[in-house]
Amino acid sequence: MNIALPILVAYLLGGIPFGLLVPRLFGVPDIRKLGSGNIGATNATRVLGFRRAIWVYLGDIAKGSAAVLIGRFSAAHYGTGGLGVDLFLVLCALAAVLGHLFPLYLRFKGGKGVNTALGAMLALLPIEALIAFVIFAIVVSTTRYVSLGSMLGVASFSAVICIERFALHRPIGDVYVGVSILLVLLIVYAHRQNIKRLLSGSENRVGSKRERREKVGPHA
Repeated sequence: MNIALPILVAYLLGGIPFGLLVPRLFGVPDIRKLGSGNIGATNATRVLGFRRAIWVYLGDIAKGSAAVLIGRFSAAHYGTGGLGVDLFLVLCALAAVLGHLFPLYLRFKGGKGVNTALGAMLALLPIEALIAFVIFAIVVSTTRYVSLGSMLGVASFSAVICIERFALHRPIGDVYVGVSILLVLLIVYAHRQNIKRLLSGSENRVGSKRERREKVGPHA
């Protein structure tokens, strides 16, 4: 089997827009016209409420994990074409994240990639991913900024891996150090507008009155 095929499948899987499809099941034809206009889980929560939007979270996380599992199946049964297994799995994980960020189905305009990255990293490095999720939860619960929690969460994921690799000398491959840094860059890039609003003090907080009033706007 051509090793490009499972990577392509991972990209196409990552591009499945649960943030657009799930709201349609609940009578919202196009969530891009409501709330922030983003197809991410945060905007789905804003429009649908958490109890319905949870299916967006689960779908985005699942497709990240599934991409890695597809890579593992392919590596076990068909090999990796000379690539190391870890590198091959990381490429599948990155393909899913890029699929979410730049989905073919939506003219390459997707979400922020956080939940898909979480799902992929849970399948690759579950302990480190769970630590990052805890940091995310703490930041969001104290500041009510999902964007800040997302960026600090992925940054903590990279920091934990670097500490394990270089300070504790644990056998973590360099490819995981590299992908953790790349994820930070991708997630920060996806949140570049949020960063501007955080610096200006205009970023939406979870549950704020302004967020509840907002119907269509630039925030995500």
